[in-house]
Amino acid sequence: MSASKNKLFETTSFLSKSNSSYIELMYEKYSNSPDNVPESWRQYFEGINDNQDLVKKDVSGASWTPKKLKHTSEIDPDIYEKFIPENLNYSLESKIAEEKPQSSSSDIESSTKDSVRAIMMIRAYRIRGHLQSELDPLELSKKEYAPELDPKTYGFTDSDMNKKIFLDEVLGLKYATLKEILDILKRTYCSNIGFEFMHMNDPEEKSWIQARIEGKDKEIHFTERGKKAILNRLIEAEGFEKYLAKKYVGTKRFGLDGCEALIPAMEQIIKRGGALGCKEVKIGMPHRGRLNILTNVIQKPLKKIFKEFAGDPGIASGGVSGDVKYHLGASANREFDGNLVHVSLTANPSHLEAVNPVVLGQTRAKQDFHKDKDRKRVIPILLHGDAAFAGQGIVAECFAMSGLTGHNIGGTIHIIVNNQIGFTTQPEFSRSSPYPSEVAKMVQAPIFHVNGDDPEAVTYCAKIATEYRQKFNRDVVIDIFCYRKFGHNEGDEPSFTQPLMYKKIKKHESTLSKYSKQLIDEGSISEEYFKNELANYQKILDEEFEASKNYKSNEFDWFTGVWSKFTSEIGQDRRGVTGVDIEKIKTLGRKLSTIPSTFNPHKTISRIFENRLNMLETGKEIDWALAETLALGTISNEGYGVRLVGQDSVRGTFSHRHAGINDQETGERYYPIKNLSSNQGKVEIIDSLLSEMGVLGFEYGYSLTDPDSLVLWEAQFGDFANGAQVIFDQFISSGEKKWTRASGLVMLLPHGYEGQGPEHSSARVERYLQACAQENIQVVNCTTPANYFHALRRQLHRPFRKPLVVFTPKSLLRHKRCISEIEDFTKENSFHRVLSDKAEYSQYNMIPLAKDEEIEKVILCTGKIYYDLVDEREKQKANKVQLVRIEQLYPFPAKTLARHLNRFLNAKSFVWCQEEPQNMGCWNHVERYINRTLEIIDAKSKSLQYTGRNPSASPASGYLKKHLAQQQEIVTKAITI
Repeated sequence: MSASKNKLFETTSFLSKSNSSYIELMYEKYSNSPDNVPESWRQYFEGINDNQDLVKKDVSGASWTPKKLKHTSEIDPDIYEKFIPENLNYSLESKIAEEKPQSSSSDIESSTKDSVRAIMMIRAYRIRGHLQSELDPLELSKKEYAPELDPKTYGFTDSDMNKKIFLDEVLGLKYATLKEILDILKRTYCSNIGFEFMHMNDPEEKSWIQARIEGKDKEIHFTERGKKAILNRLIEAEGFEKYLAKKYVGTKRFGLDGCEALIPAMEQIIKRGGALGCKEVKIGMPHRGRLNILTNVIQKPLKKIFKEFAGDPGIASGGVSGDVKYHLGASANREFDGNLVHVSLTANPSHLEAVNPVVLGQTRAKQDFHKDKDRKRVIPILLHGDAAFAGQGIVAECFAMSGLTGHNIGGTIHIIVNNQIGFTTQPEFSRSSPYPSEVAKMVQAPIFHVNGDDPEAVTYCAKIATEYRQKFNRDVVIDIFCYRKFGHNEGDEPSFTQPLMYKKIKKHESTLSKYSKQLIDEGSISEEYFKNELANYQKILDEEFEASKNYKSNEFDWFTGVWSKFTSEIGQDRRGVTGVDIEKIKTLGRKLSTIPSTFNPHKTISRIFENRLNMLETGKEIDWALAETLALGTISNEGYGVRLVGQDSVRGTFSHRHAGINDQETGERYYPIKNLSSNQGKVEIIDSLLSEMGVLGFEYGYSLTDPDSLVLWEAQFGDFANGAQVIFDQFISSGEKKWTRASGLVMLLPHGYEGQGPEHSSARVERYLQACAQENIQVVNCTTPANYFHALRRQLHRPFRKPLVVFTPKSLLRHKRCISEIEDFTKENSFHRVLSDKAEYSQYNMIPLAKDEEIEKVILCTGKIYYDLVDEREKQKANKVQLVRIEQLYPFPAKTLARHLNRFLNAKSFVWCQEEPQNMGCWNHVERYINRTLEIIDAKSKSLQYTGRNPSASPASGYLKKHLAQQQEIVTKAITI
């Protein structure tokens, strides 16, 4: 660029659009009186002569440019932040002139320049000060020079340190010397805490944090009593780990060594939360430090933990398989300053971060139980490892849920135990960001980085985080920079991969040792006091260890509280009373199918609801959608809660449900199911975010906490549910046997082969059946609306709870044969695990079948293919073929099936027919059950035959013609004798 162009740019660059507001204000001031602006501006405006209007036009941008938001000093102590650099000079100059009416214009201009520079430097510290903070206890990384934090960058020199600068209450000061300003900024933003909050858009939240941490009187301060409390928590945290290491040498415990400051921080959250209205704290965490949290925060008896280390399984009754001690949960009441807070830790698997949505779902259920609309009474705390927080996608899913109507829980306190290492992986290989906490910025959560070797700073952060959460109901993150004293577990050798880090760690003084010396040096405690506290805790450990040798746990801690009226399934009626009086069905059905006269629904919706009313009046041809609506409506009318969540679940993926209908004129949404009676249970039908794992985990957590609500999660297509496979495998199917935690969650998985390709055909039936054992879950594939109605209602009408997997239909939603009569819903009926052939009933107008002893082939099947087989049998007029539907695939109804098959002992063949490939679907699950049943009834043919697709790597063909040909081949082969 030429010298002349450089000079031109230098003199005109201020005319950029970013300065438009400031230029407009200066020009307006000049227009009123040229003497109102500095000489330089007066010369400029005089020089543009008749083109003055063009200035404003050029700098104002397009007509559609959004107007800048302006915030008053009432809600934002940094009143200039929004105007830098547009009108900072103008704002300050006016106020300085008022402060110094006798000063000359040059003095005012000089003072204004100092104020502008100081405030811009203050803002730089707020944004970037954390980069100069003393965060790493190991001092592994060197901090680079940050010019934006150097006062020289802003034109200040060493001689300016005692210069008095006008701040107008920024930093809470009207005037301050440069030295005072830097002292406050370095103490606040560059000490053992690094604050990140300037990425937040909400000025009130940002201002609250500034006001909370900035100023002369805002340094970290604890009373002598508070310091002793922190010290005692450190004694317990370190003492517990050392005792386990001594008594159980080489045993995995995933100790907290290196982050002992977490314990006083956790207690601070509970204590401060209790003072701010919290009644319950829900904790989710990984394995590291779990035992320490259990004993020192939740106060699980030490003798019980020692007994578990000795290998005692406790009360492993009812087929409980148990889990390792560092996966288990617990709960207890804690009292601080007269405030009682119930604290519970959720059991979790080794799958890092998978427990997060479960805890959030539990929190939501607890808030609903307490009628806590303000979401102040239950606080969730999620603990994370640094590598997992940055690496696991479920973390982002949970943040994405945090502000949604259906999943908002009023904010989570996140604590990252930042070991500065994964298992053996360095941070530069485990994340692309400077901190592991960057993902939290997606919801503009404030982030407090803190040195784990400063327990007062860690506890201080916990206090501020709790106050912020309770005030704003938003997520907040505490990132504790610490270290992992040993390897990934105590038997691991970390120096193989991190030799330099572990050389430092071996020499590093513990947090307890450092803090005790600090308190002794400052006179808060004596050395004798410290030694006595150490000895007292050691005595407690020894006493509890001795007591553990004879300790026998006889508590079965699950069926307590809201679960006290429930029991296990052993010896219980499995059927339940699920039928409803016919008049009640009609009365509720009308309410569920009636749209208010003042409402303007879509004309197609009107027809759907008119058809439903007609079904109720005639009692005929009740379809799947109405049956489901009746099930949920009758449950709610009985006082139970209903919570149905899924992608597009309000309307339904296949446009069949229409639980909520929209006014075509106003956009208002009306839910008939929410308007049944004043005494009905709470109903939530929620369109979820586009997530499987996060949302399923959330709903599972909700079901753990509220056994009196029917909680349903619906996949958009069953094929997509494998995105949540971790939640099913580690929690839903195994949680009761691992942790004695029951759930009545319902999973609705659309399934069926209709030529829509490999991603929209199969819910992977085989995977759910493979997980079945010890009556852990129920799996059904219903062929009638009424049976689906009873399957849903029995979830709440039995004295036990079990997860239910339902393979729901797609084409059957509107199939002419997939209907039920109103009598099928009444008290004389219940869920049928096996259904006989519809052809045996004249009202269905099918070919009359041969007598039982003349039946030559019995086809067993489940789900949609039954209707394909019916159509083919009608076509072939094959009256010697009997179709038997297995509606419940697990627990397998062997006795009921035997009664059905006992009628056809002379049949030449028994065939299992499915539309899935042979290596998928039900075949590998049902074959052994059915063959055993045939042996027991002594059937003529004792070997079950297979008819279906050949084994395949892909669930279904992507070509419609090929699909139709395969489907026809299957049913033709099955029906043909």
